[in-house]
Amino acid sequence: MVLAAIGLYAVLSYTVGQRTREMGVRMAMGAAPGSLVTLVLRQGMIPAGIGIGAGLVLGSLIVTVLRTLLFQVQPHDPLTALGVSAILALVALIACYVPAKRAAGVDPMVALRSE
Repeated sequence: MVLAAIGLYAVLSYTVGQRTREMGVRMAMGAAPGSLVTLVLRQGMIPAGIGIGAGLVLGSLIVTVLRTLLFQVQPHDPLTALGVSAILALVALIACYVPAKRAAGVDPMVALRSE
């Protein structure tokens, strides 16, 4: 999970870094810092949500295969699946929030002068 959080943070940080000029233009045109945070959070959380949803669906489909590999443990435990999904979503949210907050703090003049 730590590796996934670091990877998600690195990808979003790189993406935000590549879009520094765009963020500066948005800020110069009057965009609120909250709207930039929302934009970056949406960029990171939509793929994370799709991945978590796909994992839940695929996990529930392979329960029959797991049943033969597990001994004295129930393979279908919705509380555990939802708990792990919630933890993954929280980790993704935190990993997305840090670059989003940094994007909201971009000084428009510095961003427009970069390059």
